[in-house]
Amino acid sequence: MIAKLGQIILLGAFGLFSALGSAHAATVVALGASNTFGKGVSRSQSYPAQLETLLRAKGLDVRVINAGVNGDTTGGMLGRLDRVVPKGTSVVILQPGGNDRRKLAADNTPAIQSRLGAMGIKVVMLSNGMLHGLPHQPDGQHLTPEGYHMLAEELVGQVAAALGK
Repeated sequence: MIAKLGQIILLGAFGLFSALGSAHAATVVALGASNTFGKGVSRSQSYPAQLETLLRAKGLDVRVINAGVNGDTTGGMLGRLDRVVPKGTSVVILQPGGNDRRKLAADNTPAIQSRLGAMGIKVVMLSNGMLHGLPHQPDGQHLTPEGYHMLAEELVGQVAAALGK
């Protein structure tokens, strides 16, 4: 009975330790449009979800928040910045996409970068050029699950460096 009680206490302490450990995870926010959201694939196949898995596999205690919105412009991203980037965020991966040009909207990328810099948040830019050569869905605009995985693999080093790891 005493041994069993000891196991329960030990497991409870381990659970508390694990919960405390994850409370200190670095926060990374993926801010962008449909290719950040993961249009056409499940949430677990989006590049932000796959990036979190890859960073954790490298031993980094990190949480990646997917703040992608299909069809969003940089104006929309700027407008929701305070809502989607929690206090204490370490890094934002910014993927402006091509919706500004398609919707004839102003490019607010410099304003987003400036605001994040003023908040002390490092920015990793994800340019549309990084999507070239990766497997795309039939629409030619959005990546396949494999394409999102390849993109996440390309970003691991940049994000780890921005986190100082």
